[in-house]
Amino acid sequence: MSTGKRSAGLLLFRVVDTEEGPDAEVLLGHMGGPFWAGRESAAWSVPKGEYTTGEEPEAAARREYTEELGLPVPDGVWVPLGEVRQAGGKTVTVWALEGDVDPALAVPGTFTMEWPRGSGVQREFPEMDRFAWFAPAEAAERLVVGQRPFLGRLRSHVRGEGAPSA
Repeated sequence: MSTGKRSAGLLLFRVVDTEEGPDAEVLLGHMGGPFWAGRESAAWSVPKGEYTTGEEPEAAARREYTEELGLPVPDGVWVPLGEVRQAGGKTVTVWALEGDVDPALAVPGTFTMEWPRGSGVQREFPEMDRFAWFAPAEAAERLVVGQRPFLGRLRSHVRGEGAPSA
């Protein structure tokens, strides 16, 4: 197992019918803060966050979902989508959960950072500044590149094509 940074997340989905069969719309969050302002492509993420040795990844995924959306995790069966290693070296583990929430009800958590850099001024920003449901093709465009494999794994699950984990 990698000793680098690890994150865990929960990808909420709802099944939709498409010309190619059943698929999944997914709930993604647009990353907050000044680095992501004005960006849409590859600027959205599964609600997730880092965890450390001793914390179970499932517990971290639940905690991060609640922190980032300000909403309770819906009831349901968690589907393991496995893990991916992002370009920066972080290993991300994700579960999918079928459910439906109104993104307008989300109350994102915040973080503080110096902005502008070198100014000495600390500013507060939302971890994720908005949430939205995306159809499969648009989700693939919006989601950060390192997390895109989760979409194919979720599609396999929704279509009954076997285990979604890599």
